[in-house]
Amino acid sequence: MAVEVVMPQMGESIFEGTVTKWLKKPGDRVERDEPLFEISTDKVDAEIPSPVAGVLSEIKVGEGQTVPIRTVVAVIDAEGVSVPLSGTTAPVAQAETPAPPAPAMRAGAAAQKPAAGEDDSGPISPLVRRLAREHNIDLAAVRGTGAGGRISKQDVLAAAGQKGVRPGGPPSPPPTSGTPAAGVPSPVPHAALESAVPRERIYFGRYQVQPMSVMRQRIAEHMVLSKRVSPHVYSLDEADMTRITELRKASQDEFERRHQAKLTFMPFFVRACAEALRAHPTVNASVDGTDIVLHGEINIGMAVALDGGVIVPVVKNAGEKSFPDLQRDINDLAERARSKKLHADEVHESTFSVTNPGVFGGLLGLAAINQPNVAILAIGAIQKRPVVMDEAIVARPMVYLTLSYDHRVVDGAVAHQFLALVKRHLENWNEAIL
Repeated sequence: MAVEVVMPQMGESIFEGTVTKWLKKPGDRVERDEPLFEISTDKVDAEIPSPVAGVLSEIKVGEGQTVPIRTVVAVIDAEGVSVPLSGTTAPVAQAETPAPPAPAMRAGAAAQKPAAGEDDSGPISPLVRRLAREHNIDLAAVRGTGAGGRISKQDVLAAAGQKGVRPGGPPSPPPTSGTPAAGVPSPVPHAALESAVPRERIYFGRYQVQPMSVMRQRIAEHMVLSKRVSPHVYSLDEADMTRITELRKASQDEFERRHQAKLTFMPFFVRACAEALRAHPTVNASVDGTDIVLHGEINIGMAVALDGGVIVPVVKNAGEKSFPDLQRDINDLAERARSKKLHADEVHESTFSVTNPGVFGGLLGLAAINQPNVAILAIGAIQKRPVVMDEAIVARPMVYLTLSYDHRVVDGAVAHQFLALVKRHLENWNEAIL
């Protein structure tokens, strides 16, 4: 029986994904849960497993194409599975269970629609869409000269020449390659990645042009939107890590023996943040227009550096877990993020985030807020520095803690009270870790 494989939703604010690589070709046999293709969004770069065992009979979305969630990307001839194709009343098999749709928009808000005429022009590549945004070109008005009437790069550049426009104009809502399923929100327009100066001031002398990866483009768009929407303010404090450094050194071998997990510093910081968030709920919030959404759960996103990008898997209910469970979850999420094994529900629903430039030797960082959070904590390197204690100068392992926060919701007084609680929890650690 033919089973449709769909583009999964990899986060509550993600309504599209880009197929970056097919790991199988038509005619290949595939086992259930065997990696089938790779996708990229602004939140995750992941391998998507096959929902069933069988033979890959058709690939509907090629590499490099961006399509809405729940778009059919492939068809598998499955063995012993009775799942009809779409158009019937039976459910369609999915590569991943999608997250629930985002809440309905407020009354009076107009839903965004795919650009008119895109079906007539055939699939539109991400490069063509980007060029159209840069040149403020309406793709619906462009006549495609490519195969099957497809709009090519040359078509967009020709339209730009006729219009006499330069890159950097107001962005047009990008078209999408496909139609979302019923009840699925339309993709949000991408932020325009503009140049700050005329292009002739960029290209000079000897140079090479390296196109951004899909993941890099999505990260760039996400950061541009974050800076545009949230007025960023920063508060800095430092904590004495003597107690935790000594505890970790004394316990790491026994901890690993008991719990089969390497003991790191991260769970100490996550636990301290969870306690401070419990005391200051406005830091554990999101903004919806003129409403502040106070989250009942404490879900802490943890930035993980990858080659060419960053992923933020989420430690759910961080304040309710035992210390060993917290460490296991942190290690597991980081390892699977680097190996592209994260699931859809592990990269969304964060209520606060942490990032750790200290692992690369950075003393402190001024991080961009990870939307829809209103704050993120940057953890610097733990280094011995001279400090004054009891009228004497002593060397202590110290760490800088920098809170970036959205001044629409969080004021400076609350930010410093939050940091003071994180500092107090770290310096006076009293929780058993074994």
